[in-house]
Amino acid sequence: MRQFSEETLTEAVLARLTNVDNPRFKQIMTSLVKHLHGFAREVQLTEEEWFEGIKFLTAVGQKCDGKRQEFILLSDVLGLSMMVVAMNHRTAPGATEATVLGPFFAHGAPEFEYGGDFTKKATMTGEPTWVTGRVLSVDGKPIPGATLDIWQAKADGIYDIQDPDAEFELRGRVRTNAEGRYAFKSYKPKFYSVPDDGPVGDLLRATGDHKMRPAHMHAIVSAPGYQQVITHVFVEGDPYLDADAVFAVKDSLVGKYHKVDSPEEAKKLGMPCPFLRLDWDFRLAPAGGSKARATIAASDAVA
Repeated sequence: MRQFSEETLTEAVLARLTNVDNPRFKQIMTSLVKHLHGFAREVQLTEEEWFEGIKFLTAVGQKCDGKRQEFILLSDVLGLSMMVVAMNHRTAPGATEATVLGPFFAHGAPEFEYGGDFTKKATMTGEPTWVTGRVLSVDGKPIPGATLDIWQAKADGIYDIQDPDAEFELRGRVRTNAEGRYAFKSYKPKFYSVPDDGPVGDLLRATGDHKMRPAHMHAIVSAPGYQQVITHVFVEGDPYLDADAVFAVKDSLVGKYHKVDSPEEAKKLGMPCPFLRLDWDFRLAPAGGSKARATIAASDAVA
């Protein structure tokens, strides 16, 4: 076919997908072509605007390296990351809701005993916090031996893997005891800015949007026979709860940090006085329901 026009071009491109063997790939590419062409027609895209878009995507790719994924950040701030999570991890009734994994998950985090100290290798201090709770089934039964992979940003808003001087800081793995309970020492999380020194930062400034994420702790919770959940615990009262740059906040994931000023309680837990305490339960749905990531890799990162 020759003489392509606005009216015939889309169908001509789709015709070249006729012999694609993989039906899912064919479905995705067909929809992508239709929406891309429809977008160009809807906004009457100019050649100059098209080229600016090409330059932007090129800059996004050039900003990526082994420790930074600018395309994931772009997906985050456009809400695509959370849309994919929401569609693929619809929460079973009573189960902890899922959110984005984030780009700062790391394999090989150290394992801690019950009550272990995640601040041992801290390069800066924060508000000492005792974090404890249970891992339960959706019907409230304790789950012994569940694994919790925990990580959060430092007081300066930087994660340990972004800092060449930090090593497994405020990051670790704990398991629940026979009663399904876990505990560890950490610092209260603080809000921080997503990286804004690249093309995605330019995009945020152009749209007048901000770059802040509310304070949160990341958690991956898993146990044999249950669906793994990738989630956050946000801090009640944080000024950015209603304006998360990556749209990940859910009301059910906001926790309250209580101040404890009892010297006896502090001594019992090995904490300074006063300290903060977060009591937080995770609830897991039984295996075999919605999709769950069987393994986690750095390439899975989405926020």
